[in-house]
Amino acid sequence: MKKNHIIYVTGQLGGTLFRQEVRQHAEKLGLMGVARIQSNGELRIEVEGEEEALEAFESWCKIGPEGTDVQSFDVQDGPVQEYDRFMEMR
Repeated sequence: MKKNHIIYVTGQLGGTLFRQEVRQHAEKLGLMGVARIQSNGELRIEVEGEEEALEAFESWCKIGPEGTDVQSFDVQDGPVQEYDRFMEMR
């Protein structure tokens, strides 16, 4: 069953680099959604897919790619939006 999770990440994320890595990792896992930096500098990721893929994605996001320092991580359930791809937004 498809689920939607909204993930909030803060820390030294490297901006665009982190969003690109998020998109690439989500696509590898067959997940769809959107990642965008909020006005407060927090990264908001809305991601949809099967629970097992979401869990793997979230485990990766807690650590982030090399050269980043994730300081806080929060996940909330959201309504399924039926995204057809994964997008990076400013």
